[in-house]
Amino acid sequence: MKIGFVTDSTADIPSDLAGKHGIEIVPALINISGNSYTDGIEISREEFYTRLPDLNPPPTTSSPSVGSFQERYEKLLQAGADFVISIHPPNDLSGIYNAARLAAEAFGQRIKVLDGGQLSLGLGFQVILAAEAAAHGAVLDEVTTLVGSVRQRVRLAALLDTIEYVHRSGRVSWAVAKIGGILRLQPLIELRYGIVYRLGQARTRLQGIERLVETLNSWGPLERLAVLHTNAESAARQLLAEVRSKVTVQPLLVNVTTAIGTHVGPNGLGFTAVPVQP
Repeated sequence: MKIGFVTDSTADIPSDLAGKHGIEIVPALINISGNSYTDGIEISREEFYTRLPDLNPPPTTSSPSVGSFQERYEKLLQAGADFVISIHPPNDLSGIYNAARLAAEAFGQRIKVLDGGQLSLGLGFQVILAAEAAAHGAVLDEVTTLVGSVRQRVRLAALLDTIEYVHRSGRVSWAVAKIGGILRLQPLIELRYGIVYRLGQARTRLQGIERLVETLNSWGPLERLAVLHTNAESAARQLLAEVRSKVTVQPLLVNVTTAIGTHVGPNGLGFTAVPVQP
């Protein structure tokens, strides 16, 4: 049995890993001043984050078309896949899952669309570990069970440089309600099952980074780890050097995709990790 895998650009899977495992990635769209750009292709992450503070009106994001998912499903099935597993962010945060679900209807039972409940490598690790398992002979039920296990365990926490961008996204109720009191503070957030929780806030960046590392340490032994940033590579590399010994597999360093960065802003830092199965 051959299983194909599809996700989207919000999964932040590095291109070398996607190529290694044959993972098809459908890019989201970034809308800037009336023009649409393909996420990560028609505008680089570095250029986007450099321009972001001065963009007025603020950029918005759009889901890929149903047809773009159908093309990827057809490609994998034509290449010999018996089934395709398509994993995407939660519907509460993005319309991508719904577009993938609608696309899958044309293929009957051969496409299984899963809500990953996460973003960035919180989503990406589900796809990567599933593809690794399939490459080692896991069958469809075993792979979907593994995805469920990773989804239950995966953690994502981040230190934002400002609450401004998550506030104006309008998708996080506490950010909208409390903008006046914490606009100048750096919030620490965690994403769990599609809901953004506030872990607290820091008055200085150093204090925030210390809190972020404490949060990572509280997750216990780790199976996988990624250091995330939004155009803050120098600080992210320092974090990577500090925490890389926590895992035996090489941790990833990822400049977060523009489709997510639109809503969190530049100079953010974070971790995604998969704690070891208890």
